[in-house]
Amino acid sequence: MSGPFTHLDAAGHARMVDVTAKQPTVRSATAEGYVRAPRHVMDVLHAGDVPKGDVLAVARIAGISAAKRTAELLPLAHVIGVHGVVVDVEPDTDGVRITATVRTADRTGVEMEALTAVSVAALAVVDMLKGLDKAVEIEHVRLVAKSGGKSGDWVRA
Repeated sequence: MSGPFTHLDAAGHARMVDVTAKQPTVRSATAEGYVRAPRHVMDVLHAGDVPKGDVLAVARIAGISAAKRTAELLPLAHVIGVHGVVVDVEPDTDGVRITATVRTADRTGVEMEALTAVSVAALAVVDMLKGLDKAVEIEHVRLVAKSGGKSGDWVRA
């Protein structure tokens, strides 16, 4: 880090960073996650026979809704204009891969919004599938890319 941590005040207490002076710029972030499920659960999902309904649609909508509500969930996150959210929910043989890309033209980035979208979409998948087997689990949620803002572009190696 090349300077003071801006989320702390002089006394070392957490604070919300003041972004008033920053100029809005186009920014985006992409996050991903994976929900692992036993093979018999994935067979039911692929057959479209999950008792709670359309797992993929519910997860997609949950992720979009979550991205728009990030500032309500994370105390130091700014309320920003979320201008676009794409949540992809793709099943494979061992689970469900979730990817979310969030875009804005604002004073601060959308990394937390992308991570929140993936996290809540993954929770929705677990909620929809847990009745079939309690072994359904979220394996990871991570940022994979971001663009815009003072720190520029970043892509996970």
